[in-house]
Amino acid sequence: VQLQASGGGLVQAGGSLRLSCAASGSTFSINAIGWYRQAPGKQRELVAATSSVGSTNYADSVKGRFTISRDNAKNTVYLQMNSLKPEDTAVYYCNLDPPVPRWGQGTLVTVSS
Repeated sequence: VQLQASGGGLVQAGGSLRLSCAASGSTFSINAIGWYRQAPGKQRELVAATSSVGSTNYADSVKGRFTISRDNAKNTVYLQMNSLKPEDTAVYYCNLDPPVPRWGQGTLVTVSS
């Protein structure tokens, strides 16, 4: 399955964005999908993940603010990000969970203070 993230942009602190991860391939619905991010000078980290049956888990830093969801009919996974903080600034990627070595271009989220 190939995944492509989109929906990033510039937003003020406290604002919201919704990222989309569009997938190609017939096996999408059976894969666990994760949203990852990499801030400048930091390691890439898992932000949120959803299993094939829709169970979810989140990094502590985003719990209560971010929501991951999936629409298998549209082969898409979403990341709704609310109450954004400057420390959420990063390039966001989607990949399988656990991830495979092939990463897409990601989408840049910039949160201004």
